Amino acid sequence: MIKEKGEEKVTPFKGLGDVPSEEIIAKAKRVIEEEIKGLVNLSENLDQSFVKAVELILNCEGKVITTGIGKSGHIAQKIASTLSSTGTPAHYLHPSEALHGDLGVVEGRDVVVAISNSGESEEVIALLPYIKLIGAKLIAITNNKNSTLAKHSDVHLLLGVEREACPLNLAPTTSATASLVLGHALAMVLLELRGFTEKDFACRHPAGALGRKLKLVRELCHTGEEVPIVKYTDPMGKVIVEITSKGFGAVAVVDEEGKLCGIITDGDLRRFINRGGDLNNSLAKDVMTKDPKTAKMDELAAEALRRMEDYKITVLIITDENRKPIGIIHMHDILRAGVIY
Repeated sequence: MIKEKGEEKVTPFKGLGDVPSEEIIAKAKRVIEEEIKGLVNLSENLDQSFVKAVELILNCEGKVITTGIGKSGHIAQKIASTLSSTGTPAHYLHPSEALHGDLGVVEGRDVVVAISNSGESEEVIALLPYIKLIGAKLIAITNNKNSTLAKHSDVHLLLGVEREACPLNLAPTTSATASLVLGHALAMVLLELRGFTEKDFACRHPAGALGRKLKLVRELCHTGEEVPIVKYTDPMGKVIVEITSKGFGAVAVVDEEGKLCGIITDGDLRRFINRGGDLNNSLAKDVMTKDPKTAKMDELAAEALRRMEDYKITVLIITDENRKPIGIIHMHDILRAGVIY
């Protein structure tokens, strides 16, 4: 350390010098191992309080409000984001801003999740009487079961962290990780209990690479007059015109009730001719492939693409609940949208 005007200053870093790389790696491993130890303790100490917290949120008629100050505040923001994206509406509330008007976002039907390692953060403690006055339920996440926050909560979740990964045992490291993981555990258990699906997830992630992966068939398919359809009794001359004019290299074949009974692709035409078939004197039912692979409007485009890859086909007819064709999707439609599986 160097001193300047009576104050201690951190000496500027001059480089690793003679510190061996093995020692650097060992220091990093110690941090990781300490945090893993904290998570193991967290897992082993889970009890009925966690079940009560899940029940409280699951039965919540309002929203979840997370709050915390400093590092705990950052963790609270992440937990709120994860909850919101997995079926549990949630918002982060900064405790200081709450005391200056933002507390109005909290309603009596809400559940507040307050995070504080010590359980004594002044900004969070100051909210307690007002949360009670509003009538919202309170879940506290702390590392001190005897703290003010723990004692005034409806449900207390104990982190059980024995030591921070910080060499000085000061910087919130293991405790922050444990808080985040506990929040993830809540979110994922709630996700499963709500029956949250990939389609639900897709509705909440419309942008970016994840959004592209979670696009639905209905967003990329062709409908209405674009869909190539012929009856199974139509002559092949009409079939060829329909395939050519619609440009998908395939046509859906329907029966007298309008239900899908087959498909004719360019490949089917070639195979029929190679077998000696006469297109001039044949009907659609003579050439079609029966019981073709189909898709549904509300399924993931990535799953439709996987089906095409599995069966080495390039188009899928989209049917309704009565197996009537209502759309068509080509592999190129999915690939152009940047969808992968």
